[in-house]
Amino acid sequence: MKRVYTIVAILLASICICLAQEGEKPYIAPSDPAVREKLDRWQDLKFGVLYHWGIYTVEGMIESWSISPGDISWITDQRMKRGMDYETYRKWYFDLYKRFNPVKFDPVLWAEQMRNAGFKYMIFTTKHHDGFNMYDTAYSDYKITNGPFGGNPRADVLKYILDAFRADDFMVGVYYSKCDWHHPDFWSPFLPPTMPNSRPNYDIVLHPDWWESFISFSRGQMTELLSNYGKIDIAWLDNGMSVDQLGLGDVIRSARATCDPGLICVDRAQKNEWEDYRTPEGEIPEVQLDYPWETCMPLDSYSWPHREDANYKSSRTVINMLVEVVAKGGNLALGIGPTAEGTISEKVMEIMRPVGEWLRVNGEAIYNTRTTKNYHSGENLWFTSSKDGKTCYAICTLGEKEELPDHICWTGNVPSGKMTLLSTGKALKYKVEGDVVTVTLPKKMEKDTFAMKFMLR
Repeated sequence: MKRVYTIVAILLASICICLAQEGEKPYIAPSDPAVREKLDRWQDLKFGVLYHWGIYTVEGMIESWSISPGDISWITDQRMKRGMDYETYRKWYFDLYKRFNPVKFDPVLWAEQMRNAGFKYMIFTTKHHDGFNMYDTAYSDYKITNGPFGGNPRADVLKYILDAFRADDFMVGVYYSKCDWHHPDFWSPFLPPTMPNSRPNYDIVLHPDWWESFISFSRGQMTELLSNYGKIDIAWLDNGMSVDQLGLGDVIRSARATCDPGLICVDRAQKNEWEDYRTPEGEIPEVQLDYPWETCMPLDSYSWPHREDANYKSSRTVINMLVEVVAKGGNLALGIGPTAEGTISEKVMEIMRPVGEWLRVNGEAIYNTRTTKNYHSGENLWFTSSKDGKTCYAICTLGEKEELPDHICWTGNVPSGKMTLLSTGKALKYKVEGDVVTVTLPKKMEKDTFAMKFMLR
């Protein structure tokens, strides 16, 4: 049976890995009632933090991609900067684990900081494409517990991060890269790395033993992550092959039936039954979408990990992105990179504290909301609704240097009775002519993105 399983997996992979996605495939809603229920709760949360943390942080550089063989400026930049040929650079990069020693790591502080920033769920990168494991896996020696941090009582950082965030009432998820550029049965040392880098560098039909070994490795690691670290809410699986090509389907099913009921699986960009929600990266969809989705976006201009010269988005930009995403029916997973020492930089917190402060007074218009059919008016007015559809929220996103208008107008979403400014609870004056609503804003109002609350007619 094992051999039959392997042959089927090989045939599936040989057909599917090489095919590009053709057009937009319909979203497939999960059939498991517990998954549907957890997805609904996840959609209540709206705002998640996505941590990229690994050996790349030692040099303050992009994650993994500089060891890709691709000829793209942001990929080759690190190699050229150091004057190294590809093979020299790849060895240097993989050896960064010898310098990764996050002695200031404090997961309880991380959770407190993120809660104060308004986040409600957390996804942690357990292994990125470079194959370095940020947990104590039994399937590889290339891991944080086998380097200079190995003797620290918190060396198995995943355990302590998950425990801390669960204790702070976060939904928790594990990011896992399905490709592994360090593993000899993914990128065989007998052959050069090839593009696309999201698949093995060998013909899996010619080398079924290598491919079978990599499938076994992936299944073992996924079982560890979903079985050994307490309840997991989200399995966020990135890059390349699908869940079925790696034989992970029964691992997910087993976890759902035992330790992780309702486990949300995100088989990224595969558009299959395992992609419980979709994840547009670095962009916000142009229109409202009627299925579960999450924009994943780094706080930095282009890099997910911590960089000393990062070009961070402003607090206002983060707030306005979140408002647009929620009005269009999605969640926002914001990428934050801890430092090589294991801290969240003060520069990051200077941005995120005002976001949390804004959400503490305006969060009713964001958390636990759903979409309205009429969700956008003009350039900067967005609408959300309470889950029962009785209360509507109008949110005006103000640009960095934009002045507050005296009046704002929209068509549709006609109020009934009192309208209030969420930040103060004070009533707002408005008039309705037909289905056109005009609201008069108070004088000396704070110049910031603001939300209004009203019942619908």
